[in-house]
Amino acid sequence: MIKPDSISGLRSLLKEYNIKPVKALGQNFLTDRNVLRNIVEKAALSDQEYLVEIGPGLGALTQQLTSRCKGLLAIDADARLEEPLKAVIGGQPGVRLLIKDVLSVDLEAELAAAFSLPDPPSFSVCANIPYHITSPIIFKLLEQCPHLRTATLMMQKEVGERILAQPGTKAYGLLTVMTRWYAEAVLLMKVSKNCFTPKPEVDSVVLQFRPRPGKYPCQNEDLFKHLVRTSFQLRRKTLSNICVKVFAGNKNDLETRLINLGVDPQRRPETLTVSEFILIADHLAPYSGERE
Repeated sequence: MIKPDSISGLRSLLKEYNIKPVKALGQNFLTDRNVLRNIVEKAALSDQEYLVEIGPGLGALTQQLTSRCKGLLAIDADARLEEPLKAVIGGQPGVRLLIKDVLSVDLEAELAAAFSLPDPPSFSVCANIPYHITSPIIFKLLEQCPHLRTATLMMQKEVGERILAQPGTKAYGLLTVMTRWYAEAVLLMKVSKNCFTPKPEVDSVVLQFRPRPGKYPCQNEDLFKHLVRTSFQLRRKTLSNICVKVFAGNKNDLETRLINLGVDPQRRPETLTVSEFILIADHLAPYSGERE
């Protein structure tokens, strides 16, 4: 079996299939066997579940995953990688390859179809995802995949820090609040840029997302999301000024209502927890009505 999990093996594959990595597609291939093994171990996968790998590249992680699941669907948008991936996978019976843009497909339907299942199964994702579409991939998984058990994803260190940020810090923002609303995110490991070929400009981290079955309870999801988006678009404004933009009613009335909720109207959005955003959205909407 061809081994793409070393620099020499990767270069041999690239040369054989005349492939040049495309920077715009985030094609920095992981070539450290210890890191690959650690990702799979820390992901705590079940050999009785189905897996999805997004952006398999030339299959270094794919090879590690094939024996750790009931079936693996590997999805990549780059058609140039189809033949070398088939060669690397080596005819593994439990592996399916889909050459499509993951953001354009119904992921659960594709998984069910790939293994001739009547309904989408419970599944996990384990992937070194393309860094240029990290956020869209995360939200696709969390918003559109109700059967997702866990998602173990490698991403740029800075993005991981934003997801894990605490209220009151510079990194805390829209991405933090929205991912936290959908799921618990846990840092599994840090990965040096020296573990990739070609070497990227940034270090990486591996996070695992564990979806919350009921999310945080929220009476009006659309209003909650609107409040959070507006808050971080206006993150230098005070909460009272932000509420004037989101809700009907004058500033004094809104400030009084915030105080009655135990929330200081002069706070900045980066100091608010997910629960506080929900509290504000749930309690101000009935009194003042949403602003269209």
